[in-house]
Amino acid sequence: MINVLPQVAKLERRALDILFPQWCVGCGKEGSLICQGCRRALPYILPPLCPRCGKPQPSGIPCPGCVGWQAAIDGIRSPFRFDGVIRQAIHQLKYRNLRVLAVTLSGLLNEYLTANPIPGEVLVPVPLHRKRLRERGYNQSSLLARELGKLIKLPVIDGCLIRKQYALPQTKTATVDERRKNVLNAFTCRDRRLTQRRVLLIDDVSTSGSTLDACAVALRAAGAASVWGLVLAREI
Repeated sequence: MINVLPQVAKLERRALDILFPQWCVGCGKEGSLICQGCRRALPYILPPLCPRCGKPQPSGIPCPGCVGWQAAIDGIRSPFRFDGVIRQAIHQLKYRNLRVLAVTLSGLLNEYLTANPIPGEVLVPVPLHRKRLRERGYNQSSLLARELGKLIKLPVIDGCLIRKQYALPQTKTATVDERRKNVLNAFTCRDRRLTQRRVLLIDDVSTSGSTLDACAVALRAAGAASVWGLVLAREI
């Protein structure tokens, strides 16, 4: 018996593409959310890297910002600099309700993980405070985690790690010290689902790594075996 479901799904996708054509967030070209030309121009972060924060660093030694940093997180990795098309795409996902972008962007994260494996057996999105979640209507990090989980066949645990304190966005702070203070004790785990689990934290952007590390503090307190951060882009 012939399975017609894949053919039907393909026809449905083609019909949707005709009715609602996609436009590149970078150049406006019709056809896909990030066209091939813009993909070739993506601002990749290339090694050698700081082993802790993942920023480019000669010889792969710890960068000045990580020397002496008593971090709870094992490391942070990102495929891209927060610039160009990636910056535009994240802005559209985060502030313009273009949620379908999570599919394309999680595909880029999957490509990165294939070439650069990171320890992890569960995906945990960085949570929003309930006030900001009500304002935005969705958590872009949860969208990325769910789509990535489908691709790499790992479970997503959402709702265990919560943000208990409302604070200014990290972009509103001026220094690393301010960013760390801004998220100090901001997160907690409401149960023990992550005990002895290797956690891969998912977020859209990292600036200083303070938010990811504050999450790692809470996850470690709840018994997580390891915590690595994976973000789509980071400021360099």
